[in-house]
Amino acid sequence: MGKHVIAGAGQVGSEVARLLAGRGHEVVLVSRSGSGPDLKGVRKVAADAADRERMTVLTRGADALYNCVNPPYNRWAQDWPPVAESLLATAEATGAGYVILGNLYVYAAPGAPMRESDPLTPPSAKGAIRVRMWRDALAAHEAGRVRVTEVRGSDYFGPGCLDQAHLGDRFVPRLLTGKPVRYIGDPAQPHSWTYVPDVARALVAAATDERAWGRAWHVPTAREMTAVEVADRMCALAGVPNPGVKVMPHWLVRTAGAFSPMLGELEELRYQFVRPFVLDSTDFQTTFGMAPTSMDEALAATIAWWRDRLAAAA
Repeated sequence: MGKHVIAGAGQVGSEVARLLAGRGHEVVLVSRSGSGPDLKGVRKVAADAADRERMTVLTRGADALYNCVNPPYNRWAQDWPPVAESLLATAEATGAGYVILGNLYVYAAPGAPMRESDPLTPPSAKGAIRVRMWRDALAAHEAGRVRVTEVRGSDYFGPGCLDQAHLGDRFVPRLLTGKPVRYIGDPAQPHSWTYVPDVARALVAAATDERAWGRAWHVPTAREMTAVEVADRMCALAGVPNPGVKVMPHWLVRTAGAFSPMLGELEELRYQFVRPFVLDSTDFQTTFGMAPTSMDEALAATIAWWRDRLAAAA
């Protein structure tokens, strides 16, 4: 068994820790607060991922270092550069394989399903930040200083996904309690939704297979569904009436953005929700033999998690 260091104890980082611990690996889970699941084999450490000296000490002897950090949207410009520089330097200093959790912001507004070979010409400032991170890491790989890969998913959903997920606390609990969803964008547009446990499986697969290094990959993701279709299927699986999905007017989103940093930062990403936004994960599936979890199975697990959470809060 090996040693794996995960920077970021959010929904994905914690799931990666669970998966690795379940396979008997030594896991060091790093976050500012020292949070994360209490599991045998997982050592939770309070540290700043931007502190390269501390991260280097924690990563010595590790097979892989995972960048699962997720700064608040309104802090990306300030927080990402020092974190990215620190983690890349840590991987170089320790020899750990560097696995970056990425996203689809790096591509142009799509006119077809997105592939890993698409040009990195994003229309947003957030996308430009992610492009620079990847290019810096890839340049280090091509110079022989580090082994690196990036694993990109679409919008996450599943157990543990809350306020930053479009299928999180503004979606699932409303449906389960008979309230219509207020959707940002066009709920009739096809959209790819990536299941968090599949993200974790893809990250671990990439970290433990030599074929992964030196390029980006897309997480195995089930067929695209509109938000209306997701709501219909979720309510059917939950056995509850569907209260429906209603469009939140754009003017209202912009107004609310003045008071909510999260909503305010979504404005430049609006293009992802008013046109088809579809991911093609063929490369990863055929190379590593990993299929996505079926939407029914993923939605059922999400419903169960939310029902437990709602019951505990009642």
